[in-house]
Amino acid sequence: MHIILGGTGNIGSVVASRLLEKGELVTIISHDEKKRKEWEDKGATVAVVDVLEVDKLRKVFDAGERLFLLNPPADPSTDTAKQEEKTVTAILDALHGSNIQKVVAESTYGAQPGKGIGDLGVLYEMEQALSKSGIPASVMHGAYYMSNWAFSADQVRETGQLYSLYPADFKLPMVSPADIGEFGAALMLETVSSTGNYYIEGPEQYSPGDVAEAFAEALDRSVKVVVIPQNDWVSFLQKGGFSLAAAESTAAMTKITLEQDYKTPKAPVKGKTTLKEFIRGVV
Repeated sequence: MHIILGGTGNIGSVVASRLLEKGELVTIISHDEKKRKEWEDKGATVAVVDVLEVDKLRKVFDAGERLFLLNPPADPSTDTAKQEEKTVTAILDALHGSNIQKVVAESTYGAQPGKGIGDLGVLYEMEQALSKSGIPASVMHGAYYMSNWAFSADQVRETGQLYSLYPADFKLPMVSPADIGEFGAALMLETVSSTGNYYIEGPEQYSPGDVAEAFAEALDRSVKVVVIPQNDWVSFLQKGGFSLAAAESTAAMTKITLEQDYKTPKAPVKGKTTLKEFIRGVV
């Protein structure tokens, strides 16, 4: 049995779907009862559990042997790092003493030690805890999600403006969440002893200017990149609904990415989805 955390999201849903297509037994963990029928109709078992309820979560883990671990993203109106630290700690506590024999976990490019750097710090600590757990684990590091730009679709459609914290010509590795899910499903089917650290990105690197071009083509209208100065990052994010803590940690992550202050892989796994294909699907 495969247990999928985040099984109804952009990545986990692809993992679950591919495993079900291969006739594998799958349990999806969700906090949303409304998702139950959709996935039960596809052949999955659905466990509606709050991941902070450690004992209940461990009981779900005990029904399976393989775990796909994706720490749920926190609401940006909260202190996201603090909330995500709580959830990943609960998940790891539930994993301890469970029947899970192997873990496939989703991390990120740039994961590193430190406080106030959002996912980069939280997921680094998750990786360290997994390495000490004694449970065989494969860790995927996803590049910048193309889906981060999906939140801009309505504004771009209405105004022809794409807001960016990065310079218009700044190239960085990006990846479609679906490509991460495809790769994650393959790792879930490997033997218990097959483990590793993997980096996954799209077919090439892209800039905000490339994102604007992709929207322009998909919408058949001109699109201009509006670059937010670094001094205005926090206030810009707050206007978009981020808490001060979330805005500050997001700004810190953005600065690390902009300065490329992180380990870059020598031979990343390459996804197939191009940026234009992804944006076309969003539109």
